[in-house]
Amino acid sequence: MSSQQRSLVVKTTSGADRLEACNQAFTVASTAAASGVEVSLWLTGEAAWLALPGRADELTLAHAAPLADLLALVLESGTVTVCTQCAVRRDITADDVLAGVRIAGAAVFLEEALAPGAQALVY
Repeated sequence: MSSQQRSLVVKTTSGADRLEACNQAFTVASTAAASGVEVSLWLTGEAAWLALPGRADELTLAHAAPLADLLALVLESGTVTVCTQCAVRRDITADDVLAGVRIAGAAVFLEEALAPGAQALVY
C-alpha cells in the first residue's frame, strides 16, 4: 500500500440487539468500499449471525439501506470476517457463512488495524 492509500477496518459487535449501530457500521463500510477504499468489515458478537445466508435480509431499519445490500457491496470489493471465538460460540463454521466471508481471529484483526495507513472504527 502506498503512503497515500488508506484502508478502513470496521468492526461491529452489534446485530439485531443494536440495529442502528450495526447499520451505521455497514453503511460506513459500504460507502468506503463504493468510494474505492480498501475495506475490511469484521462481524463480532451478535453481528456474527449476519454472515449466514439470509440473516441480513431479516433485519430492517426505517430510513436505512437494506443490510443485505450493504453487505453485498462490501463483499464485492472488500473483506468480510467473522471473529473466530464469536463463530465458535454460535456454532458457525466456514461451511455456514456466505461465499466470500472468512473466519479469523484477533491476530488477523490486529494485523489489519495496525497496518500503516489503516483507520479502525468500532461500532
